[in-house]
Amino acid sequence: MNNLIAHANEKIEMFNQGIVERNPAEYEFHQAVREFTESVIPFLMNHEKYSDGHILERMTEPDRIVIFRVCWENDEGHICCNRAWRVQFNNSIGPYKGGLRFHPNVSQGVLKFLGFEQVYKNALTGLPMGGAKGGSNFDPKGKSDREVMRFCQSLMTELSRHIGEDTDIPAGDIGVGAREISYLFGQYKRLNNRFVGTLTGKGLSFGGSLIRAEATGYGVVYFTQHVLHQHGQSFSDKTAVISGSGNVALFCAEKLIHLGVKVVTLSDSSGFIHDPDGIDLEKLHWLRELKFNKRGRISEYAQQFSTAKYYPDQRPWVIPGDMAFPCATQNELDLNDAKALVSNHILVVAEGANMPCTLEAVRFFEEKEVLFAPAKAANAGGVAVSGLEQSQNSQRFAWSREEVDERLQQIMAHIHKQCVEYGKGEGDTINYVNGANIGGFVKVAEAMLAYGIA
Repeated sequence: MNNLIAHANEKIEMFNQGIVERNPAEYEFHQAVREFTESVIPFLMNHEKYSDGHILERMTEPDRIVIFRVCWENDEGHICCNRAWRVQFNNSIGPYKGGLRFHPNVSQGVLKFLGFEQVYKNALTGLPMGGAKGGSNFDPKGKSDREVMRFCQSLMTELSRHIGEDTDIPAGDIGVGAREISYLFGQYKRLNNRFVGTLTGKGLSFGGSLIRAEATGYGVVYFTQHVLHQHGQSFSDKTAVISGSGNVALFCAEKLIHLGVKVVTLSDSSGFIHDPDGIDLEKLHWLRELKFNKRGRISEYAQQFSTAKYYPDQRPWVIPGDMAFPCATQNELDLNDAKALVSNHILVVAEGANMPCTLEAVRFFEEKEVLFAPAKAANAGGVAVSGLEQSQNSQRFAWSREEVDERLQQIMAHIHKQCVEYGKGEGDTINYVNGANIGGFVKVAEAMLAYGIA
């Protein structure tokens, strides 16, 4: 047994050394591939058909990367220039599907990590969707609506050549909300003279789906509910600490509150608030108005509600709770944060954002037997409802809120079932990281083998 483990570790190190050499300075991509291969390479040693087909080598190279400049005019009449990308990673089981991100730290490495993760997340949903990701180093913060519109129109003028309802269907992500999707879709329609579901996350008046905005936040709660149930637990009398204050965090909080959980923290890039009395639905409604319409800062919550305290330039993981939901951004929860959570007797950590926990933090949670729900599984609700939006667009039909929510719950239950099937260990233990990685891998690998050398 020890020899087998040593042989697997040697293979993992050799493979990842090659990834680093071929993709220099793309640190987030290195991290995503390492986490994936630590699950998949031991599995491959017992399934030679995947090794013989060099499936893993093929999976870790994107099908293509499109890089282009985006020139636009600001309100002062000055010409600005940004860089944009579309990483089309794998379309073995369906058209490319994945969001667009507008943020100053967007780089090719970040988008490759996101696109790679998207492949297996989409596969776990059971819907026919490949994986892609795109975006730009454009920062929408502080820009006027007109400036954002001009940037989006310029970006879509180039991007439209590479996407389509049967080719690649982008959606929103950090920095790309309803406003940006509206401008992007309007320009696509204008350029192509066609009204088709080429983007998801659209407004309800022009082909969007009910509960799309809520879907990722709701989905992580539904998945966590299954994890707890699998281990003889429930949401009853539980307290949650959440990071972020965007769609994922706020709708995660909303669903938890509806299910009787006490939510005590939320955050943004400036710091976090702790409300020991709990953030109820009335307070959450106020906060949604602040973040979505007024574009304010989380610190204003503590000014509005005397029960809360604001902690500038800090993260909420020092606050005691039963459940932690990192819903902000990648690598926001490190080893020290994990130690703080464990010292406060955390029961479950569920990733609402994409890869919000560092590898060291994940390993520590596993060592301490904390229930850990990885983003590939727990974060899949958003893309699941994006897939449902595509279906509604194809049928020229709109489902009710209840119908979409029911389908979302079914998809999250299906994802959990796969994680249990592929992640089951000794006794009753379930490694959800292994389950999500291997479950997604098998779905995509079977299609790639069927195509031969492609």
